[in-house]
Amino acid sequence: MIEQTITPTTHDLGQFEVRRVLPKRERAMVGPFIFVDEFGPGQLDIGSGMDVRPHPHINLATVTWLFEGAIDHRDSLGTFSTIRPGQVNLMTAGKGIVHSERSPVEERATGPKLYGMQTWLALPDGREEVDPAFEAVKDLPVVEDSCAKATVIMGELWGKRAATTTYADTIYAEIVLAPGGSLPLEISADERAVMLVGGEASVDGQALGLYELSVLAPGRNMTLSSERGGRIMLLGGEAFSTPRHAWWNFVSSCRDRIRQAKEDWDAGRFPKVPGDEDEYIPLPERPNTSTD
Repeated sequence: MIEQTITPTTHDLGQFEVRRVLPKRERAMVGPFIFVDEFGPGQLDIGSGMDVRPHPHINLATVTWLFEGAIDHRDSLGTFSTIRPGQVNLMTAGKGIVHSERSPVEERATGPKLYGMQTWLALPDGREEVDPAFEAVKDLPVVEDSCAKATVIMGELWGKRAATTTYADTIYAEIVLAPGGSLPLEISADERAVMLVGGEASVDGQALGLYELSVLAPGRNMTLSSERGGRIMLLGGEAFSTPRHAWWNFVSSCRDRIRQAKEDWDAGRFPKVPGDEDEYIPLPERPNTSTD
């Protein structure tokens, strides 16, 4: 049973679209997930690319997952990692980190493809100010049969656990169903949702809208199925008892902490990104992301 459907806010960036389903006025979080963007599929012009200049984060972890394409990640820890399909990049901001995301040089030569997910996880009480960290995990567990394949990105699902670090109870998976495929959703998470990102699918006969976030009723076993084939993201985890605030790239349980981060970024007190030090995104007057 679908208890809530959230329609994305779509941002047309010219050569591809970004669709944001969280946070929204009607719902701020699903489990620890406080920000959910789907982007693409898109084909960029030869010689062009995605260029997200250095920008800061606090009190959250970013999770990048690609269906197609590649992204070069750099951060203020000195990390360089090229994200590709099948690999999850988890960047823990904690007390503060700066990163950039750009299309690789070799991708620009042929026209970069972009299709994937960017999500943020709020860090739980008592762990918001952990040291920043980065990990790229490639050997992720897969559950599959002839008509269904599920990759466990974070947490434990269908009896298999991903090696990806979790700070709160978290579930996150990509599910690809062939025509006629199905998969049980026998999951005991406090909160859970599915997002159809390609093709067609339904939950217990209720059709999923493309790019909509469908929040599932807790405590019920359901079946995800597809007549013609589809790609679905499953996400959720433990419900937070303390509200989280989001403003631009900052998430925290404390508004004063976000205010301090704004002042620190504006004053240049965050660390630089080695190898990408010449540009940055200025503090906006009115950010696209805000829960207050």
